[in-house]
Amino acid sequence: MSKRLPTGLYALTPDTVDDDWLAMAVAAAIRGGASAVQYRNKVADAAQRLRQAQRLARICREAGALFIVNDTVELARAVVADGLHIGRDDGDPATVRAALGSQPVLGVSCYDSFERARAVRGIADYVAFGSVFVSAVKPGAVRAPLGLFARAREAGMHAVAIGGIDAGNAYEVAQAGAEAVAVITAVFGEAGGAGRADAAQIGVNARRVVAAFVTGLRTTTSGPDASAKLSRIASMRTKRE
Repeated sequence: MSKRLPTGLYALTPDTVDDDWLAMAVAAAIRGGASAVQYRNKVADAAQRLRQAQRLARICREAGALFIVNDTVELARAVVADGLHIGRDDGDPATVRAALGSQPVLGVSCYDSFERARAVRGIADYVAFGSVFVSAVKPGAVRAPLGLFARAREAGMHAVAIGGIDAGNAYEVAQAGAEAVAVITAVFGEAGGAGRADAAQIGVNARRVVAAFVTGLRTTTSGPDASAKLSRIASMRTKRE
């Protein structure tokens, strides 16, 4: 049986020490159509990360969304996450896969490098390219050309787009061949202070990104599997409405 992987909207959590807001925000994003959630927090200490991850894992499990942990094998295993996402500084992908086990999902950031993506075939379940647009979270990140997604699709890779994606451009990466869009700010707003969104706004934001991605799939002629992707996304949206 093939693994379930992020499709459509893949919500990445913003840095926050507010456990209650984070739980509310993730639940709202899932109701808005997120198929998967990646927990990342660069400001919390280890104890708070564990506490937050445990809570979000329960929310995702109950809602039927994938729960992926960023960076840390130990945290992913501790909360029985559906998977792990790693970057170039998080260890050798083959070593991480051995520690993680064969069943959990493993995603690997490949930035602007198709060669890195090709090197992790058979190890990673999905690869991520980005930043595809200018990112508010990482404004200095290397830019990844949209042409990488067509190459990945032709090579049989499940590719996720990340970086600067919102409701105004998600259709472009869908047209280019991305299987999912990883989004932070355009769903959750600015996590600190008055800029962070409430549940209603997060739901609206998520639905807008999903709708834009679906629009891109419907207009693309570059791949035979657009109908299957649309069916999966529609199924996830229907279950949560």
